[in-house]
Amino acid sequence: MQDATEPRAFKRMRVVDVQRESSVIKSFVLEAADGALLPVFLPGQFVQVRLTGPDGQRLLRHYSLSGDPAERTRWRISVKHQLAPADRGELPDGLVSSHLHGGIEAGAMLDVAGPAGAFALDELGDRPVVLLSGGVGVTPMLSMLHRLCATSRRRVYFIHACENGAVHAFRDEVARLQASREGVLTHICYRMPEPLDVAGRRFDSHGLITRETMQRLLPLDDYDVYLCGPTPFMQTNWCLLRSLGVDQARIRHEFFGPASMLELGEINVPCSPKPSDTSEASVPTVCFAPSGKTVTWDASCHSLLDFAEAEGFKPPFSCRAGLCGCCASQLIDGTVEYFEQPLDEPRDGEVLLCCARPSTAVTLRIG
Repeated sequence: MQDATEPRAFKRMRVVDVQRESSVIKSFVLEAADGALLPVFLPGQFVQVRLTGPDGQRLLRHYSLSGDPAERTRWRISVKHQLAPADRGELPDGLVSSHLHGGIEAGAMLDVAGPAGAFALDELGDRPVVLLSGGVGVTPMLSMLHRLCATSRRRVYFIHACENGAVHAFRDEVARLQASREGVLTHICYRMPEPLDVAGRRFDSHGLITRETMQRLLPLDDYDVYLCGPTPFMQTNWCLLRSLGVDQARIRHEFFGPASMLELGEINVPCSPKPSDTSEASVPTVCFAPSGKTVTWDASCHSLLDFAEAEGFKPPFSCRAGLCGCCASQLIDGTVEYFEQPLDEPRDGEVLLCCARPSTAVTLRIG
């Protein structure tokens, strides 16, 4: 077998196993259809899955790789079945997760691209690591935990919150990893434990993760924190961590949604744009059409997408990694540079906002 040569291109992959992890989460174990070794992925990264919907439309979803990063022949993605809220009967269940849960079995073929994503374990650090997850946000933490248990002696605090034992995924896998070496502490919090959870002592605390719980678990130290889960969980626990004195730069988070949804309390999306200053001739400007708003580019921004959002615009997006093409916008004037090569080259006169920065003054049409 030989290494895959284009890790960012969509490749055919075969589902070789489907594993029920909880009442709402299934794992899909994938192998390359051509038998090639899979690209190396960083613990915490995701892949993009492409499906064809019932009316023929292309559907793209991203799923964190939840398996051992040392495994080169198989990948594992773990998918929560997104069910419509019981009190919102007019909303349908998640289209892609319903298809994966209900229609994909061993032997099925999927188109998968990646790996991608900047939410990844810093393997060169020496600080204790806190892996803090809620619900299906546990998936990238699993790949990090695998790597930390296999290659590091850093102290690890694995803290996971979910509703109850029925939806709690990967309990046994985490316990095996914890037992594989010293220095790994786990804490499980159930918001509303069932009687069987209480009888079986399946959790360490109940309700919400509190300041007192975190103070009891974490001695005074300088941590690297990784945070992933539903938006309210992330908002609450970001503020909790900051109130405990954890440096903002030490809290990494994974979030697939509008960046503005994380703007709560001290949560700050990647950049705070500066007013236009025409005296800085070396700094390009960005003009947003049709409004005509022109602002000096802020080099602390990760991408044109982040910059546009910070300026109050709401461009469409999905992957934020140059894979899906959803953020393609008209480039009316100027030139850009791609810090991450798009999966598919944008059409002439277009730019993918999520992986580009301006190299000259640019004019973009947003919306």
